[in-house]
Amino acid sequence: MKIVCLNPPFKTEHGRFSRTSRSPAVTKSGTIYYPIWLAYIVGILEQDGHDVKLIDSCAYEYDLKKTLEIISQFKPQIAILDTSTPSIYSDVNIGADIKKSLPQCFVLLMGTHPTALPEESLELNHCIDAVAVGEADYIVRDLAQKLSQSDIPKICKDSEYRSSILSSIDGLAYNSSNGVCINKKRALIENLDEIPFVSKVYKKHLDVNRYFFAASDYPEIQIMTARGCVAKCSFCVYPQTIHGLKYRTRSAKNIADEFEWIVNNLPQVREIGIEDDTFTGAPKRVIDFCKELIERKIKIKWYCNVRVDLKYEVMQWMKKAGCVLLTVGYESADKDILEAISKRVAPEMILEFSKNTQRAGLLVHGCFMAGNRKETKETLAKSLELALKLCDDTMQFFPLMVYPGTRDYDWAKKEGLLTVENYSDYVTDDGNHNSVLKMPDMTSDEIRNWCDYARRKYYLRPRYIWYKLLQQILHPSQIRRTMKSAKRFIRYLIPRGQKC
Repeated sequence: MKIVCLNPPFKTEHGRFSRTSRSPAVTKSGTIYYPIWLAYIVGILEQDGHDVKLIDSCAYEYDLKKTLEIISQFKPQIAILDTSTPSIYSDVNIGADIKKSLPQCFVLLMGTHPTALPEESLELNHCIDAVAVGEADYIVRDLAQKLSQSDIPKICKDSEYRSSILSSIDGLAYNSSNGVCINKKRALIENLDEIPFVSKVYKKHLDVNRYFFAASDYPEIQIMTARGCVAKCSFCVYPQTIHGLKYRTRSAKNIADEFEWIVNNLPQVREIGIEDDTFTGAPKRVIDFCKELIERKIKIKWYCNVRVDLKYEVMQWMKKAGCVLLTVGYESADKDILEAISKRVAPEMILEFSKNTQRAGLLVHGCFMAGNRKETKETLAKSLELALKLCDDTMQFFPLMVYPGTRDYDWAKKEGLLTVENYSDYVTDDGNHNSVLKMPDMTSDEIRNWCDYARRKYYLRPRYIWYKLLQQILHPSQIRRTMKSAKRFIRYLIPRGQKC
């Protein structure tokens, strides 16, 4: 079958919308993530013999007209659209546009938002045929197998026939004559080693120079080595919607095999990003993987997401195996807040983590959030005070974004703290993160203003400026990364007159 996998255009007039980021937006640093979940689906579909086209309208800056032209020329029988909460109305409308252009094309939505709200998502526009609820990889595979043996035009027109075909596909929700039908959940994928390397899909379908992560070298590539998470943070959207909390991993050998493939087949790639929610959730696997890289003499820089409870011994192995950067969520310096959001760490662990990363010679990209449970102006001051004690290579300060399907979203709705009703308002007019919460002693504007203030305090202090200058002198390879992100980021450091 001919199948298109689409990362739909959104806010293209303001920049490149990073839909697969954990908090989707047109980022201040210019970061644009790979359409990684679509790419994994492409690999599985191609393995089954389908003719698949991957279109990333965000990274390639295609507007709606250009996107629809490409799709119309390809004439797919199935269209798979990735979605996000801020872009959901636009995504649904684009799905409807595809249906109007190609009435016999089966249109399916995937992503965290329709997984959390399948019925609501389908009711936005009846031109949408179905949504994948949960991990979409094998849901889409099963759908393609079913549709290849069925009369697709009849499925699109005859709801009774549609139900007879679609009702047996686990993980699918679809429109029927009786309203929205939600099939039983599909079991999580247990053997992740059987999934094709996503890097092979990138090489065939995408230009790696289109993608960028401000904290890593350029160009970089992003892969997954695990799904689910060992942590149970109340805000994190992927484990609570798509992947579940069960931690499932690829083997150390399988990951090293993909690293080796990338080195041999994508020589322009300078760094590999391991985008698991927590790569180091199973420390022995991490050490085994590092040993594989060392023994096989696979030499390439890489980064990953970790927690502050990472042991120094594991850091040492990671450094020996080529790891250069750890991305970590601190979230807050307040003990009560960390407990309230189920972070399962303490403020003193943050300082210990920072000390150990410096000993190991690893860069850090840190993240603080504003607007957590129990947040006050005093707790924000504590977070900034702690941030200024650290010497992370890059640091994020952004409002807590509560997405449907998370415990924080349920908490915010129950407490009446949400300040937006329209999902489009999760980002500003120019696509940046909006502040969607108020607190008892802070407005949403004050939360957003604090993030701007903290960002300036962190990046414009003499200590940090001197650190970056010295870094460029001692490590000239860092210049390209720094300059690429600075072009866009510098305008957000200029004060806009607000008070904090």
